[in-house]
Amino acid sequence: LVCKAHGLKGENKMAENTKDDGARPDVPQFFKLNIETGDLDDAAAFYGELLGLEGRRQAGSRVYFTCGPVTLQVVDVSAAGTPHPAAKALYFTVDDLDAIFARGERLGCLSAESIHGTPAGAIGVKPWGERSFYSADKWGNPLCFAEAGTVYPG
Repeated sequence: LVCKAHGLKGENKMAENTKDDGARPDVPQFFKLNIETGDLDDAAAFYGELLGLEGRRQAGSRVYFTCGPVTLQVVDVSAAGTPHPAAKALYFTVDDLDAIFARGERLGCLSAESIHGTPAGAIGVKPWGERSFYSADKWGNPLCFAEAGTVYPG
């Protein structure tokens, strides 16, 4: 594949979704996301309660949570340094948004920010039709939960 849009040398093609031989592309599949925390027991309890899932403890100060096809890998980095927050937000889809919102409320982790002029920590319908809310863990990892069936695919 050649991607002229990113300034790579080669043929005058935009990135195509097929190999030169016409076979299906080997599309990378996203399977794990790592987030850093400062206390594994506290993080395992927090994510277990918020997600309503039982985490699986792993070697190397980590707990895995299976979130659909992607594993959320919660890692305690306190022995090596300070946790570094994840990207802008980790997005999850759920069938029962009200139930996970209630758990977030109990945990006191709802966002105090504003999104599109409305409280991010409240369930709301975004301009693109997604029903969602934002929260964060105490290590600064931002989280968003969206109701399945309302997610805007772009």
